[in-house]
Amino acid sequence: MKNNKSKTAKTAEARKGKLLLTLKNQGLTIYNDLENGKFPQFSIPSRSVSNIVYDKKLRQYILGNSSAVRSARNMSQLRSYTQLSWLAFFVNRLVKEGKSSTLRDIYYSSQAFEIDFEDQPESDNIIVDLEALLSFPREDFHIFPEERSSVFGDLTIEYTVPGYEGKRVNLSDHPDGYLIGPSLSSAELIDTSAELVIAIEKGGLFTRFVEEKVHKKFKAIIVDTAGQAPRSTRSLLKRLNTELGLPVVILADGDVYGEHIAMVIKSGSANAAHLRELTVPDAKWLGVWATDIEKYKLPTIPMTESDIKRIYDLQKDPRYQEGNWKTQLEVFLKLKRKAELEAFSKYGLTNITDKYLPEKLELSKSL
Repeated sequence: MKNNKSKTAKTAEARKGKLLLTLKNQGLTIYNDLENGKFPQFSIPSRSVSNIVYDKKLRQYILGNSSAVRSARNMSQLRSYTQLSWLAFFVNRLVKEGKSSTLRDIYYSSQAFEIDFEDQPESDNIIVDLEALLSFPREDFHIFPEERSSVFGDLTIEYTVPGYEGKRVNLSDHPDGYLIGPSLSSAELIDTSAELVIAIEKGGLFTRFVEEKVHKKFKAIIVDTAGQAPRSTRSLLKRLNTELGLPVVILADGDVYGEHIAMVIKSGSANAAHLRELTVPDAKWLGVWATDIEKYKLPTIPMTESDIKRIYDLQKDPRYQEGNWKTQLEVFLKLKRKAELEAFSKYGLTNITDKYLPEKLELSKSL
């Protein structure tokens, strides 16, 4: 397999330079406005529901053309304007110095600068505003969530983070897998013998798949999404698909939330409509489908009122209004029952890897 290190490294360096220039220009705009006696302001793409539209060509949600203004002139906007200005300053420092932070750390760091955030959700929301303003994801700001998922398989990577540049590891070297953190997310993808990627919702099943050597049996890289996949994980899935040409298949619980976990990997979420680099449009959801519950006679539990409401909500989403996505929601609604991935253990601890997975992978060829 061709080593694409040079291209990837140059792309990362170019993105960093573009981000720093964008931040500098934002700062110059503020400076010039103040010099000219004007109240500075930010014009941010609106993230309101009315400005989020589904693009069938891109196969994901995107933002429309509406914008929202944050002005230092408006007393009701001054607080959020100040928060956003400080965050841009802090991000500029992180990127220039090559340091990383977590969403939680940003909230606590703001207190050191006497920037008033009521709580972390408010701080998180301002980070999303900065993403929309600059058209860069927070990962480019060196800001990451606390939550981490994992990856395992025959994939050699080369680190690019300071102090580890050039160090190579194979992701099958550690039996617990490797956490998908900042250093792994930014690493070069050097070489693999894998022919597909299996994204699985549950950590327990991820461990089972490692134990059962699924990576060898099916020539696969296994990714634990840890529930709804964090953005760093979705970014890695995207890279494995586009840079290495590996197809991505998804296994999740047999419920409406599992179906949505698969859809977010495939086509993103409305909350990230301002970003374009987190989707794998050709990813395939293998199950657990509602029809699998009946076909495999899986143990089930009743749906809650919240589950049923969620089905009705998703049926209004254009992505769920055709094909298998539509069919499975309808069957879930008819059954009003759900099943965990672990339900296959009823037929033996390895039933899911010995029977279900091979059948689903064969079926995926026709999906």
